[in-house]
Amino acid sequence: MKNFLKRLLRSRETFVAALAPRLVAIRSWLMVHVFLPRRVRRAAVLQYAQVLDGHTMNLHAELPDSAPLGDSAELELRHGRRSFRTTVRLYEDREDRLLMDAAVLLGAGPGGLPVTSGRWKTTLLTQDGRKTRKYKLVLVEPPVPYAGPTKPMHASPVDGLRHRLGRTVAGSLTVVTSNPKPLAEVVRIDLSHSAMVLDFRTVGAQLQEPWAEFTASRRRLQRPLEALPGGAWRVVVPLEEMPPVRATDHWDVSVASQGSRTLRIGRQLHDVRNPMRVFSINKAVVAPRGLAPMIVHPRYTPAGNLRVTCSRMPEAGRRA
Repeated sequence: MKNFLKRLLRSRETFVAALAPRLVAIRSWLMVHVFLPRRVRRAAVLQYAQVLDGHTMNLHAELPDSAPLGDSAELELRHGRRSFRTTVRLYEDREDRLLMDAAVLLGAGPGGLPVTSGRWKTTLLTQDGRKTRKYKLVLVEPPVPYAGPTKPMHASPVDGLRHRLGRTVAGSLTVVTSNPKPLAEVVRIDLSHSAMVLDFRTVGAQLQEPWAEFTASRRRLQRPLEALPGGAWRVVVPLEEMPPVRATDHWDVSVASQGSRTLRIGRQLHDVRNPMRVFSINKAVVAPRGLAPMIVHPRYTPAGNLRVTCSRMPEAGRRA
């Protein structure tokens, strides 16, 4: 019976996987050929829509020819019974087109809309005297990721929430917000001749009696954490505990706690494509008490994880 149920579940998963691309194609065809042509003449058509810096939604839309300029305009985001509004700019250009510009901060930051996880519907509200008009924001073309030295941020640097722009089957703009992934973000690194001081904060994670772990070459150091104001943490590791066993040792840095998975400490909430090159940290030559001099270089991997490289001094290696 168990084997039969397993085969049935596998068949269902295979069927759904094979059907999904066709459903997407049908949805796209309906949107482009049925719904959008009927809506663009009575909706606000978006010419530009992006979420920049992880939490700022930038919109530029053209309203229908029949829409009056009005006295004011607001953008409404609604999810279930919850809704938030923010003022947007409504103006006419030289060709007498009625346009809308909006820069909306998403999340719990100062001046932001405190959206939570879910799919938020968008509506443009214009006020003309006592009359309120409502326009759906139509997204004809989905946002296209841009190229260059920076990349789109997939999460807010403030609270770690992830915001992306989507659209309904009828083409209406939606803001899809997801809970933050658990992260441990570097705040500050201070390297002296005797110790390394590392400050970091956590996003989307609750730590219970946490500690820091440094691992390299089958060695493991566990260090206590000090709680800092604002929810940050500090760990101090004496460099005399990190002498290289080989010519070069690479120490990975993590935070662990009771009942939670271990998190690599690094830098994830950024928009650079090469954190190892951009977030460079100066190396230092140190001489721990009773040990040979060594080179200590905190740096970031291409994935953004913090790694501390400890190397023997070339002169010390030749004398040995």
